[in-house]
Amino acid sequence: MSNYAESAKDLDSYISARVPLIGVRSIEQTRALRLVKQMAVNPRRASLPFWVYTRATGLRDLRTNAPAQEDRSLTGAMDFAAQQFTNRAQATVVFVDPEDLSDDNTASRHVAELARLADANSGSVVIVTDSPLWSGLERLGMSVNLDLPDSGEMYEVIVEFLRDHHGVVPIAWSEQDARTAAEFLVGVPEGTAINVMATLVAKGSVDKDDVQRLAEFKDKHFGSLSGLERVKLKPADTEVGGLTSLRAWLRRKQRIISADLRGTDLRPPRGVLLVGVPGCGKSLSAKAISAEWRLPLYRLDLGAILGQYVGQSEGRLREALDTADRVAPCVLWIDEIEKGLAGMNDSTGVSRRLVGQFLFWLQESRHRVFVVATSNDVRSLPPELLRKGRFDELFFVDLPDTGDRHEIIEMYYRRYVRQDPAPELVDKLVGLSEGFAGSDIESALHEVGEQIFLNGPQSLRPEFVIDTFTNTFPLSRTNPEQIEEIRAWGRDRAVPAGRSPVSATDLGPGAARSRRVVVFGD
Repeated sequence: MSNYAESAKDLDSYISARVPLIGVRSIEQTRALRLVKQMAVNPRRASLPFWVYTRATGLRDLRTNAPAQEDRSLTGAMDFAAQQFTNRAQATVVFVDPEDLSDDNTASRHVAELARLADANSGSVVIVTDSPLWSGLERLGMSVNLDLPDSGEMYEVIVEFLRDHHGVVPIAWSEQDARTAAEFLVGVPEGTAINVMATLVAKGSVDKDDVQRLAEFKDKHFGSLSGLERVKLKPADTEVGGLTSLRAWLRRKQRIISADLRGTDLRPPRGVLLVGVPGCGKSLSAKAISAEWRLPLYRLDLGAILGQYVGQSEGRLREALDTADRVAPCVLWIDEIEKGLAGMNDSTGVSRRLVGQFLFWLQESRHRVFVVATSNDVRSLPPELLRKGRFDELFFVDLPDTGDRHEIIEMYYRRYVRQDPAPELVDKLVGLSEGFAGSDIESALHEVGEQIFLNGPQSLRPEFVIDTFTNTFPLSRTNPEQIEEIRAWGRDRAVPAGRSPVSATDLGPGAARSRRVVVFGD
């Protein structure tokens, strides 16, 4: 049952029971009023009077919209309601955002007196508001929370809008396109969704590509988001070298995250945890996923969320995750997750509470938020974060092998040198770059690009490129112990992100260890 249908069922029962005070909480005033009017036009209530007060229109008959009195003030509307509750039975007066009723003030006490008058003669006061009611008012009646439209309701909104414009503009959407569009627009008010659809129609046609554009519209709607940083992508962010197994796995997940999962027990993908050697493309992968999937990318900085007051960190994280749900579908990038969720020596318990809160959200959220979390020091992460089923998969990003280095060298050579490298030069660079991370290769070829910029393309000599690689000292050489420790952890605890599994001989002396291997199917 949709939230709207459930809210209608509750409101219908409250009005039938003549509950003296009924709160309808919603940020969508128009939708909430439609819900209340639906109750009023029910044939079995044809003899019962319903009035509605808004600041713009004053007091009117809810069914016919005819003015009830000339005085448009709130005071006049309350006096009218008091008179009706005193002189007739089963009257209902609806007030839309009358005053601040969230605490104990004059307006709240005035409404409480009206509710008591209504109770004495089987009347009802209905308050439509977007904020919680004062506890003194809550105790006098019942409340209904009308949430934003779910995917089913949003689908009906889209279909009705397209039906109204059928024959006016060319519409290329199929039923599945409309379903996907509805999934994309979950989290925005109904009015905003209609405005987005009107924008598509205004350009003269509704095309297949417009489905993906809805994510961009939604991103603009939310604007600056608390707790999250919107990451603007550059053209270079779409390119990733190596990581063949990870990229194949992500292609399967892309099909799921954009699919209509209604009628199945499947949930949208939760995300992936990337661990491994620094500089091998973990952070770049988050940007590439966002670009390829055409979804907005948000970065959650766990370090910035930590606050100095009790409960402040938990509140900030909850707000950020709620915001991510609202802006879905999106990619949520958590860089170096260990810095915010480690806390093995945290005596305050904040880190443990943050871990619990994050894992609960990761487990229970059904919004299309794909988390890409990266870690360079996975040993400091709490074990419960690494348990199978938290993330969809745990990938280990190792130093690139020969084939991956070949692909990475060609990619960065074309970017910085602006031409294709000679095959024999690439072969030499692949040999020289043994032990290089992707960032080391980029750094060396960036230096080559600087040489061309300063001295012109004619200054480029293969010897200079070779010397640049020869004089580059990667972390695997300057700190081999640290790198080998990271590699030893990841080789038998995570799925390799590269094109080929790591052989047991690479682990050094000792028996071979078991590994998990992802099996890809159609």
